[in-house]
Amino acid sequence: MDTGLHGRRALVCGASQGIGRATALEMASLGAEVFVLARRAAPLEALAAEIRSTGGRAVTIVADLDAGVPDLPDGLQIVVHNTGGPAGGLLLDASEDALMDSFRRHVISAHAIAKRVLPSMQAAGYGRFVNVLSTSVYEPIDNLGVSNLTRAAMASWAKTLSRELPPGVTINNVLPGFTDTERLTSLAEGRASKTGSTPDAVRQAWVGQVPEGRLGRPEETAQVIAFLASPAASYVRGQSLAVDGGRLRSI
Repeated sequence: MDTGLHGRRALVCGASQGIGRATALEMASLGAEVFVLARRAAPLEALAAEIRSTGGRAVTIVADLDAGVPDLPDGLQIVVHNTGGPAGGLLLDASEDALMDSFRRHVISAHAIAKRVLPSMQAAGYGRFVNVLSTSVYEPIDNLGVSNLTRAAMASWAKTLSRELPPGVTINNVLPGFTDTERLTSLAEGRASKTGSTPDAVRQAWVGQVPEGRLGRPEETAQVIAFLASPAASYVRGQSLAVDGGRLRSI
């Protein structure tokens, strides 16, 4: 099975922490030249240094996708679209501006990146778009109203695009479940403050919903992303794959 990424150029968004960071490390270990994008320079530089210390190739791009898509390198063949999720809360409590901001950060930035890099992918006969979304694509998560809405919109965008992309260029979604990242820590703290509980109790309640009996690790999701970016996944197209320890109840 060919899961190598030697000679490929990969853009990993949201690479300063969590799943994005783990994905950059995984792709570099498989031979890709990795362009790591995030808002904060310091953690990106630390990540790039870590990749280079083991013989990998990494370039940093400090940018905020809320402000638009920055200049991108030529010849990208892999794009991992991974952006920070919206704040928690009920959908009815969300302002119209919050909806627009979230849509712009996720759907609009992904669309702009795709249109910009597609010509080089088509010329190379190889392209992989992988979106990091959420299991809320299938089952909305309580108190994540704006996120539920936006993730579903991203999944619909990707499925539509999967019918339009040329042969050799695929798009798929990875849907992480409860994964032990900074984002999950923040959500647990927010839920605890609203319910009078503790973050640890909130986390344990989440673990209780997972048949695997634990939170996911960022590198576990990163390995699935790397597979979808590889030649081995050449016939996987327009799919949304949950990496959730079996938590989803839907088929």
